[in-house]
Amino acid sequence: MNPKATVERAAQYVTLGIDQEIFAVDVDRVHEILDFRPITRVPNAPIHMAGMIDVRSRSIPVIDLRVRLGLSPISVTPRTRIAVLDVDVNNHRLVVGLLVDRVYEVTGLADHALEPPPDIGMRWHSQYIKSVGRRGAAFVIVIDLARLFTSAEVPLIDVGD
Repeated sequence: MNPKATVERAAQYVTLGIDQEIFAVDVDRVHEILDFRPITRVPNAPIHMAGMIDVRSRSIPVIDLRVRLGLSPISVTPRTRIAVLDVDVNNHRLVVGLLVDRVYEVTGLADHALEPPPDIGMRWHSQYIKSVGRRGAAFVIVIDLARLFTSAEVPLIDVGD
C-alpha cells in the first residue's frame, strides 16, 4: 500500500425507494423518517404537494416525490414513509416532508464515483437529479433538493416554526 495514498471517505446518504428506483439524500439533511400518517390537503396547492402533517406541534408541508418526478401519485402501503428534511432554497431554509414508497438505509457513496445524470430518456424529470452513483450493482440517484423546489413555491411551503 502506498503510504501517501489517501483514503476517500464516502459521503453518507439516506436511500429512498420510488417505484423500482433508488434515490438518495444527504444524511445531514434528514431530521427523521416517519411512518405514513394522515396528511391534510391544502386547497389550491400544486399537485405534487400532498398536504401538511403535524410533527411535535410544527406544521410540515409534505411533497409527493413520485408526482414531483413526473410519476403517478403514491399508493400508500405499509412501507410508505415520510422523510423530514432540511432544504435550502435561495438562501432560505425549509423543513419539508418527502412522501416516498419506502426507505432503505443509510449508505456511503464515494464522491469520486458520482457521475452527472444522463441526458437520455428517463421516465422521471432529470432536472432534479444531482448525480448518479452505485451501490453494488444498483444505481443510486442523488436528488438535488434545492432544485426540487422552485423559488415561487417557497412562500407556499414555508409555514414557519
